[in-house]
Amino acid sequence: MRKTVVEGKNIEEVKLKAVELFKEPIDKLSFNIINEKKGFLGFGSLATVEVTLNVNPSEEGLKFLNNVISEMGIEAKIEMVNGDGEVKYNISSDNNPLLIGREGSTIEALQYLTRQVISKYTDEKIICTVDVGGYKEKRKMQLEILATKVAKEVARTKIEVRLDPMTSYERRIIHSKLSEWRDVFTESVGNEPYRCLVIKPKR
Repeated sequence: MRKTVVEGKNIEEVKLKAVELFKEPIDKLSFNIINEKKGFLGFGSLATVEVTLNVNPSEEGLKFLNNVISEMGIEAKIEMVNGDGEVKYNISSDNNPLLIGREGSTIEALQYLTRQVISKYTDEKIICTVDVGGYKEKRKMQLEILATKVAKEVARTKIEVRLDPMTSYERRIIHSKLSEWRDVFTESVGNEPYRCLVIKPKR
């Protein structure tokens, strides 16, 4: 949850400032008075209050995803799985290909936007993952098989291989898969959206 200290001439002014600061209705905020100084006839008064946004970031992410998918005209069921500093949204629908997008582009967009929504409601780092019909797990297996195959070839020939452009998520999978290999190492090159991975032999 997000917290901050707000000062004002009185509690009512603090509440108004807090609503403006958080861009949320007052019923989603709680107030803990740290110090309240009352001046003569209102002059010199000062209230110092810790304001907390009482919203579940993961639930807000779920609401966002439901709204976006509904606006796309797709009926879907979303399973939310919370872990230690992590939340995963597993989506199943009657139109998975549309939600996945070309090479997972729509999933990546949904995930990015959901992360932005979640970060709005918390100062903590929460890892957010959005998947559709198990696409990412299948893609992860495909990439790990590709990484192993290419790494063996690079280790044998001592010739580096540049893979096709991938998302940062996909590059991380290959980086992780080959991180402990003795004969090869990986390096990302280029600029988004054409950034790609190079598998190189260790000299």
